[in-house]
Amino acid sequence: MKRLLDILVALGVAAALFPVILFVALLVRLRLGSPLFFCQQRPGLHGRPFMLYKFRTMSDARDGAGKLLPDEVRLGGFGQALRRLSLDELPQLWNVLIGDMSLVGPRPLLMQYLGRYSAQQARRHEVRPGITGWAQVNGRNAISWAERFDLDVWYVDHQSFWLDLRILAMTARKIFANRDVSARGHVTMPEFMGNEEESP
Repeated sequence: MKRLLDILVALGVAAALFPVILFVALLVRLRLGSPLFFCQQRPGLHGRPFMLYKFRTMSDARDGAGKLLPDEVRLGGFGQALRRLSLDELPQLWNVLIGDMSLVGPRPLLMQYLGRYSAQQARRHEVRPGITGWAQVNGRNAISWAERFDLDVWYVDHQSFWLDLRILAMTARKIFANRDVSARGHVTMPEFMGNEEESP
């Protein structure tokens, strides 16, 4: 049932928003150049890597030594708007259609985080990662890593068709409210360095 919901909703949203997807792609090309997409390996079901796709939101500005500048410098107003409206996530509909992701599930984070989770936190990989999830509708990037992982594991233990529908409805409201896009004092989310950092 979950996989059927993923396919039907992803196809419906992709068809309905196809003009928006094309328009965003054009804007990214004009404002940030090529490539259009940000592609990165992320851990999926059981931690297996897959290639995640997003629209680019940052420039590739570098310092004199060729090193990328900090995120807060490379993420301009255009990129912030894409993230605020979650338009950068639209290419992940393809990840859903090919089965790497689900519409609802814990957000796929970075590969290097795999060795930093506690055994309980690592349970977030018992389900496919999602475009949205229980943590996203209960604080998104404005909550701590520990809180976020607790919410992810709660979803793993309580997932159901009806909960997924509830999360999708809550996600739509969150997008229009433009809340909790960034962690306090950061343009995105600070790196998760492990659980010792989370301890008081």
